[in-house]
Amino acid sequence: MDTKYKIAIVDDESEILNMLSRFLQRSGKYEIVTFLNPLTALSTIDSTYDAVLLDIMMPQMGGLEVLEKLIEKNPEQKVIMMTAYSTLDRVLKSHKVGATHYLMKPFNSLDAVEKKLQDVLQS
Repeated sequence: MDTKYKIAIVDDESEILNMLSRFLQRSGKYEIVTFLNPLTALSTIDSTYDAVLLDIMMPQMGGLEVLEKLIEKNPEQKVIMMTAYSTLDRVLKSHKVGATHYLMKPFNSLDAVEKKLQDVLQS
């Protein structure tokens, strides 16, 4: 069997975690690990993860701060930022810090999320 991509999803909304996790696992291409708490995610995510889907707005710690710490630990980490509250400033800052891509919530379609993930994994 082909190697699965190891993907972390970090979001403070369990509905988002469950929806993305179930959808992505259906294809059989991904091993999904979800985190409701960004602090737990930071202590767990290491270079064995192929990509991270990361929410920007979380109560315990902001996504941009999590992104900075992930990139410090692993400069090659591929991170897709997710947010319902996009501003040009946030987009630019997340790219400057090291985000690979950006997704707007609510998602247009879960297929679009997977396509973005595939693009990131193959880049």
